[in-house]
Formats: sequence, structure tokens, C-alpha cells
Amino acid sequence: MLTDIEIANGIQPKTIDKICGSAKIDLNDIEQYGKYKAKINNFKFNPKAKIILVTAINPTSLGEGKTTMSIGIADGLKKLGKNVMLALREPSLGPVFGVKGGATGGGYSQVVPMADINLHFTGDLHAVTSANNLLSAAIDNHIFQGNPLKINPSKVIFKRCLDMNDRALRHIVCGLGGEADGVTRQDGFTITAASEVMAILCLSSSLEDLKTRLSNILVAYNFDNEPVFCKDLDVQDAMAILLKDAIKPNLVQTLEGTPALIHGGPFANIAHGCNSIIATKLAATYADYVVTEAGFGADLGAEKFLDVKCRIANIKPSAVVIVATVKAIKLNGGADVNNLQAESIDYVEKGIINLGKHIENIQNVFKLPCLVAINKFHTDTDKEIEFIQNYCKQYSVKAIKVTSFSDGSDGSVEMAKEVLKAADSFSGKAQFCYNLEDSIENKINSIVQKIYGGNGAKFSERAKKQLKACERLAKNLPVIIAKTQYSLSDNPKLLGRPKDFYVNINEIKLSLGAGFAVAVAGDINLMPGLGKSPAAQNMNITPDGIISGLF
Repeated sequence: MLTDIEIANGIQPKTIDKICGSAKIDLNDIEQYGKYKAKINNFKFNPKAKIILVTAINPTSLGEGKTTMSIGIADGLKKLGKNVMLALREPSLGPVFGVKGGATGGGYSQVVPMADINLHFTGDLHAVTSANNLLSAAIDNHIFQGNPLKINPSKVIFKRCLDMNDRALRHIVCGLGGEADGVTRQDGFTITAASEVMAILCLSSSLEDLKTRLSNILVAYNFDNEPVFCKDLDVQDAMAILLKDAIKPNLVQTLEGTPALIHGGPFANIAHGCNSIIATKLAATYADYVVTEAGFGADLGAEKFLDVKCRIANIKPSAVVIVATVKAIKLNGGADVNNLQAESIDYVEKGIINLGKHIENIQNVFKLPCLVAINKFHTDTDKEIEFIQNYCKQYSVKAIKVTSFSDGSDGSVEMAKEVLKAADSFSGKAQFCYNLEDSIENKINSIVQKIYGGNGAKFSERAKKQLKACERLAKNLPVIIAKTQYSLSDNPKLLGRPKDFYVNINEIKLSLGAGFAVAVAGDINLMPGLGKSPAAQNMNITPDGIISGLF
């Protein structure tokens, strides 16, 4: 089979004005970025669509094709004659050059122009990086220029960011050199996708709301241990200027011409894992059905979509699709990661309890209609597929085999039909895992116990002190837990459906601009590193600009 980029390069996309026509988007409301990309600059929301959320079981390191599935379902709905639009996240250059994984789908279920989207796209992530680092520069400049706010250099909590995997930047010392080179202090970088500015971009509803959220970023504490905010440094307008175009959603298309809004790119293991509220609401304004995804497993992206994004945006999904693969189920059953292609009902039987837990969470905690999409690989056997389908019957859940990777919309029509049945019949209210009035500690414990299936959270001494400080500064905030994506626990080696475990919370911090608290669990860090053989080493570009090796 052709590679993803060969497939993408082999089709002729529709020009963006034609995509606007099919979506009934006024051409006066877009700003074109070449022939096949545009930004929408009119934020007149009238959301009416039914939202279909695509999530997954705990994945393997290779990914389970959640974006591919989202695109396939949307193309399938379009094939059935429905007015549908996608709302997806933007890729980060970190994983693009680090591991073999972008965010444009795969095979015959992709969004295009694939190379553009996976690389610089329309510059949104660069704008987030610049705005973030403007604030960092303002902090250090303020300290250098006499420090009238009395910022304690050892208590600057806002970090610089970069859209690249670079472990050497996790912990740095800045201000080295002479007296004119600034105040020496410890600092560090997060990856742009994990920055608070990225979260703010994705959770803002307008440029004015963006400015307000930027102004509320907690950047440091002074020598009297009082908080210092971005608004105290008065750079929120300058940051908003850098983000004035980035806040506008990007319009592209699938290989089959389905309109897609791709906007914002927070990771789900170390951030909130959802595309922007603006993009989702605009998609729901133009379409009757919106297919959107939340990063990694349902314990991460879906929980944050439902407990955080839905609350802030006042939206709810009408159906949830859990993507599962035979290989991921086998891995959760203890199979050797290098031998996942061999048929083994035994490993499927042992690992399918991971899928069961995610189904229970969607049905019992969030009270939403649930479907399972089996993303079929050519090595999967009929017996393995049938076992998964029969297992799901005990939950009264349909598990549908999907082959959109190899067959495009023809391979997802059956799934699309079931999605329509589920979404059109749901009229319930949004349910949440915890109450906003609960303490931060109780919210964390609720997620651990209800969603992960653990006994509760254990807080380090540092986290306990931070809990008290956070409770003094803010009330009624949702919580983001940053943890490994590979396990329901905070230990990536505890696969399947672990029991009798605690989640270790090492740090609690407030993202007051974004509007949530962050609990860092286990051995997670906010700046990934490159592997021994990063994907960047296998890429090539010809003299006439043809790219290869990009998936």
C-alpha cells in the first residue's frame, strides 16, 4: 500500500472556496492561506449540531488511529448525505519529528494538505510559542529593571516553551554571563502543546475573552509570597496581538472533501487534549453533525473533554465512539509488543477488560450513548474481531469493524449509520465526574476512583503544600490530571484494568488563565525527548519540493 503522504499527494483537493460553498460559509468570512487552507474570522455562534466524540482505549506507543477513525466517520456521514464537519486538533512538531505520528489521519482517511498541516500549517503553534515567550521575557526584564513588583526569582512558575521535543531544555539556568545579561535563575521549557497559552487559546470564546484569560495567568510569587499575574506586567494585549490570527480556526478538507476545522493542539497526557471551543462551536453552527476527538484514551482526553471543555463551552456530545484495536487489547492482556500480529484469543480475552472499563465510564459516569469502533488492521483475524464484538454485547454496546484506513468512507458507512442512530436518539443532560464545588483534592480522588478505578490519590509533601495554596487562590475550578496515556494508573507498566492502586500526585499548579488546576501524576514531564532514532532522520525533500518519509 502507498504511504500516507503518497496517498495525500496523489489526490487533487478541492479549492478552499468550493469547500466553503459546500459548508455554506460566506467567502467574506474567510482569509485564504493559499488554495487549500483558510481561516474563519467570523465568530457568530449558533450551535445546533449533534456532537460525536471519538476517544479510545489505552493505546500502544504506535497509536490506535483515533484521528483516522474520526475522519472516516465524518466521511461516512457525508456519504450518507448528512451535513457534517470535523473539528480536530493541530499537530505538534514534537511528535512529527520525534515519533512516527502526526495528526492528519492515515491511509484513505486523511485531512489535506497533509504535509502543510503536519508542519507549520498557518503558524498557530509558532504564535502560541511567541506569545508565551514574550511573557517570559517580560518577567525576566521586570526583575532586571529594578523589580518593582518584588518578584522572587526562585518562585517564577511560568516557563518558556518550544514546539519541539528537546529534553535538554527541561531544566535550564538563564541569565548567565555579565551584569547586563539579566538575573541568574533556574528556569525550564515545556513543549508548546502543554503550555497554558495553548490551553487559553483553545478555551477562549473571543479575542476579548482571550485577553482576559491571558491577563489572569499566574506567573510568579513575590518575596511576600503573594501572587503575581500577567496583568501586573501589562503584556496581555501584546500577547493577544501575537495571537490575533491564531485564534481564528483553520478550514481544510478530508480526502473526500468533507470540511474540517483544525485548531489548537494541546496534548491529552500533559494538557487538556481538545481542539478549540471556537472551532467546535463554529462547526456546530455550520453543520448538523460534528465529529470531534479527544486525545489518547477515554481516561485522559474524553474525561477532560467532558469535565472541562463541556463545562466551559456549555456543550455536550450526543454519542461517544471508543476506538479499539486488536493489538492494543492484546498488549493490555500481556502480549509481547513485538508479537502483536499473531492471533491470540487468550491475550484478547485478558486485555479486553481495559475496553470494558472505558465503556463503563462513558455509560455509568457520564451517562452517554457508547459505541465501539474496531479499527481493523490486515493482521487481525475474524475470531479476534468476533470476540470483541461478543464481549461488548454484555454492555448492550455495538462494536463495528471499520476499514476506512484502506477503504475510505466505504469502510466506515456501517459505523456512521450506528452513530446516527445513537446520536439522534439521545436527549439526556450532561453528567460530570465531580462537582465544581468540591475541593481540588476531592476532585482528583473522584477522577482516580471513578475513571481510573484506583483506590485514590497519594499526595507528595510538596503537593500537599501546593494544595493549600491553590485552595486559597481559587475555588470551583475543574482539574486536569497529567499522567501516562498507556495505563489507567500513573504507572505505564500497569496494563489492562489494574486494581488496588493509588495515583501519586507530585505537583499541583494553577492555570488561572485557562481556568483549571493541574495535578501532575507519576513520572510524567511536560517536555518530551527524542528517541534513539527519531522520525526526522528518515525524511527527505527533493529539489522540486516533494517530501517523503513524513508518514
